[in-house]
Amino acid sequence: MAAERKCPICGKPSVEAFKPFCSKRCADVDLNRWLTGSYVIPARDDEPAAEGDNVVPDYDEDDNI
Repeated sequence: MAAERKCPICGKPSVEAFKPFCSKRCADVDLNRWLTGSYVIPARDDEPAAEGDNVVPDYDEDDNI
């Protein structure tokens, strides 16, 4: 039998309705941390840009008419 996972925010046992969290509050705390930048996915700035990443599309004002 697998060990019961704990809430990553407060450490209480998780609840099926809010997995992996124990409550809506802890789920909202986690969401807020992502939205405010407390959590980030690391990226490297030295990665070469893929071809076409910085291409500006050919745009003409008359295209909207």
